[in-house]
Amino acid sequence: MKAFMHKYRYAGLTIAVFLIGYYFSLPTTLFQNSYSTIIEDRNNKLLGATIAPDGQWRFPEGRTVPEKFKTAIVLFEDKRFYNHPGVDIRALARAMRQNLTSGKIISGGSTLTMQVIRLSRKNKSRTFYEKIIEVLLATRLEFRASKEEILQLYSAHAPFGGNVVGIEAACWRYFGREAAELSWAEAALLAVLPNNPALIHPGKNRQQLKIKRDRLLERLMTAGAFDSLTYELSLSEPIPDNPMPLPRLVPHLLDRVIKEGYKGKRVVTSIDKSLQERINAVVQYHHTNLSGNRIFNAAALVVDVKTGNTLAYVGNTAAGAEHNEAVDIVMARRSTGSILKPILFAALLDEGKILQATLQPDVPTLINGFAPQNFTKAYDGAVPANQALIRSLNVPAVHQLRDYRYEKFYELLRHTGITTLTQPADHYGLSMILGGAEASLWEITGVYASMARTLNNFFEVPGSNRYNKNDFHSPTYIQRDSSAHGTREASSWLSAAAIYQTFDVLQEVYRPGEQTGWRMFSSSKKIAWKTGTSHGLRDGWAIGVNGRYAVGVWVGNADGEGRPGLTGTESASPILFDIFGQLSGDQWFSVPHNELHEVDVCSRSGMRATELCESKVKQLVTTNGLQSGTCKYHQRVHLSLDRKFRVHTDCESLTRLLTEPWFVLPPVQAYYYKTKNISYKELPPMRSDCVNPATVTTMDVIYPRSNARIFIPRQLDGTPGSALFEAAHRQPGVVIYWHLDGNFLASTRGTHRVAVTANAGKHQLTLVDDAGNIVEQVFSVVSEN
Repeated sequence: MKAFMHKYRYAGLTIAVFLIGYYFSLPTTLFQNSYSTIIEDRNNKLLGATIAPDGQWRFPEGRTVPEKFKTAIVLFEDKRFYNHPGVDIRALARAMRQNLTSGKIISGGSTLTMQVIRLSRKNKSRTFYEKIIEVLLATRLEFRASKEEILQLYSAHAPFGGNVVGIEAACWRYFGREAAELSWAEAALLAVLPNNPALIHPGKNRQQLKIKRDRLLERLMTAGAFDSLTYELSLSEPIPDNPMPLPRLVPHLLDRVIKEGYKGKRVVTSIDKSLQERINAVVQYHHTNLSGNRIFNAAALVVDVKTGNTLAYVGNTAAGAEHNEAVDIVMARRSTGSILKPILFAALLDEGKILQATLQPDVPTLINGFAPQNFTKAYDGAVPANQALIRSLNVPAVHQLRDYRYEKFYELLRHTGITTLTQPADHYGLSMILGGAEASLWEITGVYASMARTLNNFFEVPGSNRYNKNDFHSPTYIQRDSSAHGTREASSWLSAAAIYQTFDVLQEVYRPGEQTGWRMFSSSKKIAWKTGTSHGLRDGWAIGVNGRYAVGVWVGNADGEGRPGLTGTESASPILFDIFGQLSGDQWFSVPHNELHEVDVCSRSGMRATELCESKVKQLVTTNGLQSGTCKYHQRVHLSLDRKFRVHTDCESLTRLLTEPWFVLPPVQAYYYKTKNISYKELPPMRSDCVNPATVTTMDVIYPRSNARIFIPRQLDGTPGSALFEAAHRQPGVVIYWHLDGNFLASTRGTHRVAVTANAGKHQLTLVDDAGNIVEQVFSVVSEN
C-alpha cells in the first residue's frame, strides 16, 4: 500500500511539473524580431516605412488579417484550422504515411498554429524532436490566443519571398496597396507563397507560381468563396513583376519619429494623406521654378488650429543629396527675419502702448552701435503701426521693441512656444525682432496656430475666465483631441482682442511694393499672413492663418547660401497661397467685443484724440488701449495775422495773433515724412523779431567746403578709396544724420566724421540734426572710383 501511494505521489508530482513546464513553455513575447518603422496617416493609410535593421521588410504586428487572404490561406494550408486544438491529427497521419511511402520528407502536416511556432523558433531543422516541440507549443498557443490572433501572428511573420515578411509588406511590395484592397487573385498568390517563397523571385518560376495560384483559385470557387465570373477574371490577372517601392510621402517626418523613440513601431499620425499628396505637389512645383534661381530647398507645414494636429508635413524638396534634401527644414533653426513682428505688435496692443495706427518713428537710428535699416534703405519719417507691420519696416519695429523691452519680449516668445532661444536675452538684444534670433518653422507656425486657437477658444465659455494658457503649445504629429488641459483664467500671454486686431491688420490685401500674384487669391479666401526675409537673402518665410488652419512656408538653401530674389514675398508667399487654395473652408475669426472698446482716435497720429485733432475716427481698442497716450502731435500754434510766421505774446499783441491747431512731427521725422506726404505742412518760421539768438543752434561742414573739388585715390589693391568728411555742431550731444545725393550714409554723435566713397562727378551732401536744422553742401569728385 505504501509503495502504491509512493508511486501515486511520484506520478502526481511528475504531472504537476509537466503542467507547470507546459504553462510556462511559451515565451511572453513569441517573436523577438526587429521591425520596420511604419508611419500612417490619421485614417491608417500608409505614408512611409523603413526597412527593419535585419534587412527585412517586416511590418509590426497588430493589423486585422484581410478576409480574402484569411479564406485563401486557411483553405490552402489548414482547412480544419477553426476546429483543431493547434494540431491536426489527420494531417499528421497523412504526412507520416506520405513520408514513409516516399522515403523522404515531402509533407510536414503542420497546422497554421504549428507554423507560427516554427517561425518563432527561426525555422529550426525539421527533426522528429523539433516536431514534438512544435506540437506541444502549438497546443499551448491555442490556450493563450484566439484563432484570429493566431492568424494575425502568422500573417505578420510568414515569408513572402526575398526580404519580404508579413502580409502587409507583401501587399505593398508586390501590389502597391494595402492588404484590405487585395483581389482574390492576389490573395491566392500570397497564400501559396509562404509554402515556397522562392517562387516570387523576379524572372524565375513565373509559370509555376501562376499554376499554384490558379489551382487555389479553382478550389476557392469550388468552396463557394466566389462565383465563376470572378474566377475567370481572377485567372486573367498577371503575376507581379519586380517589387514596388513603398510610399515616401513624409520622409523627413519618418526620420523624425525614429529619432524621437518610435523606431520599429507603427505610428499613426495626424497627417491627412490626401492633403499631404497635394501639398507635396505644390511644393515640388515651386521647387522646379525656384531652382532656376539656384534656390533648392523649401519646407511647408499645415496645422489644424483647433487641435494643433499637423495635417501636412513637407520637410524639404526632392533636391538631391548635393543640395541637402535629407535635411528636415521644418525642425531646422533658421534666422527669423521679420516673422516675429506680429507677436510684438499684438503684445504692444495688449499693453496699450500703441493703437492699431499709432505713428511710429521711421528715421535713421543708432542705438548703442546698432543701426537698423529698412529693406528698401528708405525712410518714411513716421508711419502708422499697422502699415509698418504689413510693409515689414525694420526701423519702427526696433523702436517698438525698445519701448516694449527686449527682455520682456524674450520671455513672451518662450511662453508662447519658442524654445530655440538658447542664449540670454542680452545676447539677442534689439536685433531679436529683425532675425537676430533663430527659430524653426515647426515652432513659429505653432505660435501663430496658438494665437488663433486662443482667439477661437475665447468664445467657448462664458464669464470672465475665458483663457487657458495651455492653448499655447507646439504642433503635434500624433493625433490629439481638441481639449486643452488646465484651468481657465482671466488672461493669457496675449489677449483675444490684441490677437484679433493683429490678424485684422495682417489680412490687409494692399501690400505696397510686393508681388501681385496673391491678389487673385485674396478675393476668394480671407487669411492673415506675414512674410519675413533674413539678412543676406538666406531665408524666405511666409506664415498664414485663418480660423481653421495655420500654414507655414520656408524657402532657401539648406547650406545658408543667399540668392537674389530670395525673399518671403517673392519666394515663399506664392507657395503659401497655393497651399491655402488646397484647404477647404473659409473660416474667419469672431470679434471679441467683450474686450474691445470704441473711442475717438486722431486720424493723423493714430492716438486717442484730443480737442486739437481736426479729424477723428471711431476705432475699437483693447482694454489697456483705453489708457494709451493721447495725440502728442497736434499742438496749439500762435501765428501772425497773415499766417506766414509764428509769433508769441512777447513779440506780438494778443489782438494781432491767431491760435490754430497744427500737426507737428519731430524735426527729423518731419524731414523724411514730407518727402512721402505732400500734404504735410511744416510750421511757419519764427518771425525774426521773435527769435532769441541764444537759442539758435547751428552746424557747419568742416570738410569738404562748399563747391570744393576733391580727389579720392584708389586703394593699393585697386578697390575704391574714401575721403573723411567732417562736421561741427554748436551742441555737443546732438546727432547728425548724413546723406549723400539723398541716400542716408550714417549718423554721428559727438565727433562728427564719416568716411565717404563717391564716384567722379558732382554730389550734394546733406546734414540734418535732431532739431531739424539742415545744411546742404555741393562738392565735386575728380577721381575715378
